Amino acid sequence: MAKYILEMDDIVKTFSGVKALDGVDLKVEEGEIHALVGENGAGKSTLMNVLSGVYPHGEYTGDIVFKGETCEFKRLSDSEKKGIVIIHQELALVQFLSVSENIFLGNEQSTKGVIDWGLSNKKAKALLDKVGLKINPQILVAEISVAQQQLVEIAKAMSKEVKLLILDEPTAALNDNDSENLLKLLKEFQKQGITSIIISHKLNEVIDIADKVTIIRDGKTVETLTKDNISEDRIIKGMVGRELTNRFPKRDVEIGETIFEVKNWDVYDETFRDKKKLKNINFHIKKGEVIGIAGLMGAGRTELALSIFGQSFGSKITGEMYKNGNLLKIKSIPEAISNGIAYLSEDRKSAGLNLIQSIRENISIASLDKISKNNIINYGKETKIVEEFREKLNIKSSGISQEVSSLSGGNQQKVAIGKWLLSDPDILFLDEPTRGVDVGAKYEIYSVINEIAAEGKAVCVISSELPEILGMCDRIYAMSEGIFTGEVKNENVTQEELMELMTMNIKEGVS
Repeated sequence: MAKYILEMDDIVKTFSGVKALDGVDLKVEEGEIHALVGENGAGKSTLMNVLSGVYPHGEYTGDIVFKGETCEFKRLSDSEKKGIVIIHQELALVQFLSVSENIFLGNEQSTKGVIDWGLSNKKAKALLDKVGLKINPQILVAEISVAQQQLVEIAKAMSKEVKLLILDEPTAALNDNDSENLLKLLKEFQKQGITSIIISHKLNEVIDIADKVTIIRDGKTVETLTKDNISEDRIIKGMVGRELTNRFPKRDVEIGETIFEVKNWDVYDETFRDKKKLKNINFHIKKGEVIGIAGLMGAGRTELALSIFGQSFGSKITGEMYKNGNLLKIKSIPEAISNGIAYLSEDRKSAGLNLIQSIRENISIASLDKISKNNIINYGKETKIVEEFREKLNIKSSGISQEVSSLSGGNQQKVAIGKWLLSDPDILFLDEPTRGVDVGAKYEIYSVINEIAAEGKAVCVISSELPEILGMCDRIYAMSEGIFTGEVKNENVTQEELMELMTMNIKEGVS
């Protein structure tokens, strides 16, 4: 008979009269890696927040049994005392504190009420070694990569004598290599007897690492798959309620003349002003065309898009931009928007959305001129337009007045996309447009991209997912260390060929 470390029985959680969880059951065996999958808004993160005490006992119904004991957690610290530690998709690290300070934040290593920095750094170093991170524990979190920050979060969890580790989209912001290393680390933890629950939309990773997979749809448990019957098709069918035979919608678009061109683009770093971040970048986009920029983390993809979008990144920027053959002189974001250029941020929560405002306010914020007269907003017009976008993008919500922070990640992403679609841009840069988004919502976003291209607009997709680049783009620019290392048409090009270009180290870019 299986020995369960965790049993969640008939969990019901309601928000404003809407059931986010409707009788969910979850059973996790001790020592296994258990994946929790479902579409955005299915209830995965809500279920884990119930488990960890973020939503305290009394705000939900049902039972939580951990290691044979019925638990009624009132706060996060209650679950952590039992060895249940959750790492959220948005990392909870203080950027301008040291790694050591972050690891022991709230659990300071002290002697007679005075923090013992030597002891803190010594213990932090041991924890960092345990997760395979070779850095000085006194370095600031702001100075390390996202992948390293993820490992710091795990080291922080290990400091709490974790028995059940919950990871919500742990590889969403990581490249393939860093993702692989993180998954290997979970396997190592498994050998040490640590049980893990992983929430992920990357189904290839789920299949590779999970001993069992529980599928949730519309707040209900669909089924739990064991290792011998886990497959992508089975998971997708359970998630969306139907088979999804084609991951990328077909597109039949007539590509026109060049609408946007960048020539000899050089950008220096904002902080280290003698360091050139982008070197001799040349590219163009045609009307109705979708191009891709493929590169590893740190290649300079985001910095390129931001430097074009009103010089919102970089210093000593030189080079030329042309739209329909006319030279553009853009020095600010408002000027970029007024010239028909839009940029969807890779980080929707800190740079793409105002989480404490409504769907209505977020979608209309970049296009107030379209819904106002004499600087007075026409709320009736705003409501009508935003409601149309909510329906067009299939944003799952109680209405356009719902606060964005209460939406799932995928629906937040749709709001961020809606904001820029309302501005009616001619050139749209989409930076990681489907990060943290489930397979069904991805298809919807891809369909929107095709619709934009069909209108004769130009789209640039920046993505860490090579299948996405290959599935959506007509042409692809490969990038490495701030340089364009190659340009290929999407005709029989392979992931391996792209990766070879993405890892090149050359001195001159391509024209």
